[in-house]
Formats: sequence, structure tokens, C-alpha cells
Amino acid sequence: MRSSSSRTRTTSSTSTAIQRRACCRTRGASGRSPMTSRPAINLRKHDLNLFVVFAALMQERSVSRAARSLNMSQSAVSAALARLRGTYEDRLFVRVQGGVEPTLRALRMNGAVQEALRAIEVAVGGQKAFNPAKDTFQLRIGMSDDLEAVVMTRLLTEISPESPGMSVFSVLTTRLLLPRLLETGEADMGIVANSAWNSSLRHRVLFQSGYLTVYDSAQVGQTGALSLADYVALPHIMISVDATRGIVDSELEKLGMRRHRVASTAHFAMAPLLLRRTPAVSTMPAHVAHVFAQEFGLTVADPPIEFPPFELAAVWHQTRDSDPEVGWMVDTISALTSSTSTPRSIP
Repeated sequence: MRSSSSRTRTTSSTSTAIQRRACCRTRGASGRSPMTSRPAINLRKHDLNLFVVFAALMQERSVSRAARSLNMSQSAVSAALARLRGTYEDRLFVRVQGGVEPTLRALRMNGAVQEALRAIEVAVGGQKAFNPAKDTFQLRIGMSDDLEAVVMTRLLTEISPESPGMSVFSVLTTRLLLPRLLETGEADMGIVANSAWNSSLRHRVLFQSGYLTVYDSAQVGQTGALSLADYVALPHIMISVDATRGIVDSELEKLGMRRHRVASTAHFAMAPLLLRRTPAVSTMPAHVAHVFAQEFGLTVADPPIEFPPFELAAVWHQTRDSDPEVGWMVDTISALTSSTSTPRSIP
């Protein structure tokens, strides 16, 4: 996939340009050279149709739902699963309430199975043009809920009307957890803070963000930027997955200061609800701070201490390099977020 320059976003011009580019994409395999260090496998001993059942079970997480999606009986899917278990000497899928969950072995197999099925599809059906305006397709995107507030809303309001067959499912993840989701095929791509990715992952920087202070002026009793003294004196609502400490604590510690954390939430979406009812402040990424300010009538201001900027990137596995749907989605999100970068300079 090629890196693209920033684009100016408007609802009509963005979607039109994206649709036009998408018509040039085709479905295809990754095109990587086969590894010659492994001994040849006698495929005649393997029923490749079992991998179709495996993929359906991985997607549906239910024997009955997998059977419906494949137009097979539930007993036939169960029999196929039994054969898979015998072949790989692993349970592969274990029964849980409401369905099945893959074992570690199944998760490790999934990426290679999905790649093989895509290659077979191309070999049998040939390369087919991908048209997001007419095709029905589904993509699973790994991201945190601060990015959902930015990306999902724009996809559904600006792109979905012109791509009615598109389904986008968000998978909650972090920068540390995303590589595993991409390796196992549990996510088709992800959007997270940029990092030094391993050689099997590809990425494209989408935009730069920083940090802003958010509060309810009526609750706090003032407007505009807070002084350092007021900032530290006010109660803080921390957003942290593990409820331990955040970047604010690290920066205040350098100044020999501490804040009072009146509450901690694992989800960004909870912060504005708490701020509307509490005389407190919260420091969060600028891209979601602006969304909350607009949707909830909150005040956004520069924090009284400096925080380093960071990049947000789209990330995908190298096996999806030739996947037209992933490529189109990366282009689409890049265009939608091109104007999201923090306008001011953050040291």
C-alpha cells in the first residue's frame, strides 16, 4: 500500500474520490514467495473444505451460526470440527456460554488460514474488481473508544450512505494488544498510537494529536485555560485501563506536584458524563476532547503543563497488503482524518 499525502476533507468530495480510487482495486493474494525451508505437504491428505468451516467458526464463534452462514446442518459442522480436532490434535474451539471460543492454537492458525482462503478464492474465481458502492463487505477495526468517537462517527455519517453494503465492527484494543489481533485475524486492521512495529506489520500515519484539558464551566465556575495552581487543586477524572496512573501524574511528578484523582474510568466515553455532573477536570487526547466539547458543551483548554505530541496510525498485517477492502478502508480513514491533526504546536 502506498503512503498518501494529506487530503482536504469534505463530505461529498472525500467520498467521491474514495469511491473512484476503490474501483481500481482488485482482490488478490499477497504475492509473497513461498518459504523453501519447509518440507512439502501432501495436500491430498487434507480436506481443504475443513478450513472453510474453521473460518466460519472463527467468525461466528458459534456452531449453529456457522452452520447457518455456510448453509450446512449443525451436525455437519460439528463433524467437520471433530475432523479438524483430530488432524491438529487440539480442541481448537471450546464451548462457552452462548457459543465457542478459539484455543491458542486456533488463534495462531487463523491468520494463515484466512490468507490461504483468500488466495484460493482468487485462484478459482479470478481477480474481481472491488466496488465499495455496490459490494457487501465487513471489516473489523481494532481501536480504543477515543478513536471510535472520531472514526466511527465519520464512517457512518459520511461514507456509509455511499457504501450501503459496508459493515464496520470495532474491536477494543491497545497499541500493545493490536499485533496479536492482526496476527490471528481477529482484526483486519487497527488504529492506534504509532510505534516501532515488527516486520510483519505495515502502517500509515494518519494524524498527530496532543493533550487538552476538558471541564464543565458551570461546574468548575470559570472558563478558559486553568492556571497550574487551579489545575492541581481541582479534582481529576483519570482515564486509565488499569486505574493506576497516567501521563499527567508523570509530568506533575517532574514538578514535585501531585493531583487528586477523584475517579478513574477505563472508557473515554464515561468522562464527559462525569464531567457534566462534577466540578472536576480531565486531560485527554485532543482528537476526542474536541468531539466531547462539541457534543456535550464542555470547555476545552490548553493544559498548564506540556505534554509530548503523538501520532495515530493505521496498522495492518503484511498478508493483507493486497486486500482491496483493507486498502480502501485505510485510504478512506486517512482522508476522513486528514484535518484532525492538532492545529497548534505542542512542544
